[in-house]
Amino acid sequence: MGLLRHRGEHAATGTRYRMRERMLSVGDDSWIEDDQGRRVFHVDGKALRIRKTFVLEDADGREVAKLQERKLSVRDRMEIERDGHSIATVKKALVGIRDRFTIAVEGGPDLKAKGNLVDHEYEIERDGETVASISKQWFRVRDTYGVEVASGEDAPLVLAITVCIDAMSHPRD
Repeated sequence: MGLLRHRGEHAATGTRYRMRERMLSVGDDSWIEDDQGRRVFHVDGKALRIRKTFVLEDADGREVAKLQERKLSVRDRMEIERDGHSIATVKKALVGIRDRFTIAVEGGPDLKAKGNLVDHEYEIERDGETVASISKQWFRVRDTYGVEVASGEDAPLVLAITVCIDAMSHPRD
């Protein structure tokens, strides 16, 4: 498609995905495309629910993850489930000038998202190592940002985390 800009010398190597900025709201659907423009994941914003709920499906319509807002919490929090079991919890940090998120991963080391989350310029890290880079600079298309997932990482989980961060950083009714 020619929409990706040239990688910087410090860019992580992995798979890039394209997502629409501020298009993920309850009741709306959106596609996540790979860097070749192929639709690889579908985000279904479930309408008529009390809590924000999204379902991440593969291109064949099979559920890969369910993302659900958890109410009655001091800070914003969303749970990510796979096959009916919680696999991660994304929490917004209470303090700090810039938004930050911690991601508690079941059965594995926790992740952190830091950077300019509102403008889609941030990284997701595990123990100081970059798991994913999120940036609007890779695309020339307006209202689009990219997610580069490092090789060997669980891409559907990373994309689900990105959807959660987008939903909590850009509240919509």
